[in-house]
Amino acid sequence: MDKPRTKNLTLAIDADLLDKARVLAAIRRTSVNEMVRGFLERETSDEAKQAARAEKWQKLFDEVDADYKAGKIKPVPGPLPTREELYEEVMRERGLL
Repeated sequence: MDKPRTKNLTLAIDADLLDKARVLAAIRRTSVNEMVRGFLERETSDEAKQAARAEKWQKLFDEVDADYKAGKIKPVPGPLPTREELYEEVMRERGLL
């Protein structure tokens, strides 16, 4: 298996912040470098997950819109319930009200 390719990165960080990061890294028995790497991995992973969720929801909305335009879905008669009414209904179903 190939070793992941790494690149060096130079950051400009306030001296006090760097000192605090070094202390925290020592407490965690790691390095500032590993903390920054972990932070960047979490941020990029979270961003990718969010984009995937948004794409999935958009596909669902597009399918529902297409079904509505094709006449497969009829509009709901009358006004829709409010958020509070829906919440109260769910709470009652669960026996919490």
